[in-house]
Amino acid sequence: MSIQRCGWCSNNPLYMAYHDHEWGQASHEEAHLFEMLCLEGQQAGLSWITVLRKREAYREHFFQYPIAKIAQFSDAELEDKLQDAGLIRHIGKLKAIRDNAIAWQHLTQQLKPQHSNVSDWLWSFVNHQTVVNDVPDYRQAPAQTDTSLALSKALKKKGFKFVGPTTCYAFMQAVGMVNDHENHCAFKTSSSLK
Repeated sequence: MSIQRCGWCSNNPLYMAYHDHEWGQASHEEAHLFEMLCLEGQQAGLSWITVLRKREAYREHFFQYPIAKIAQFSDAELEDKLQDAGLIRHIGKLKAIRDNAIAWQHLTQQLKPQHSNVSDWLWSFVNHQTVVNDVPDYRQAPAQTDTSLALSKALKKKGFKFVGPTTCYAFMQAVGMVNDHENHCAFKTSSSLK
């Protein structure tokens, strides 16, 4: 008997592993949230499988480092990274990772007096709990919502790049702020319990 999964992950092993072990799982860990926000921005105009295939290169060049280190990358260092075919060769997208690291640091500083952090701030957009949606078929899930629009506006106001409302909704799905697993999916319940 095979495991029932969302229709979008097909039979691709990389997609299935991402679906089964990460997508829709509630994440509050800041390094992971930062990575996913940036990777969703890298997807703009591309398929998610393209980004997943390049994820290890992004980790090697960016996400193995603390956010403070990423914020210090120079334009020249980012331009050198364009030589690696493992990355999406778009200087604006690579600069957005650095700019997002800078914005993340600024937001962290803004939240310190409130004894809060970026994870709590992000999760406040969904009242600190996963929104479980009724999704009979993945093609019926929205591309964006009022909440993702509000998050997008707030992030842009704080200096983040490549964070439109569709990108923000994909981010919210990825980190479990919303659970858009199809209703028949074996991971619908398990991801909302974590």
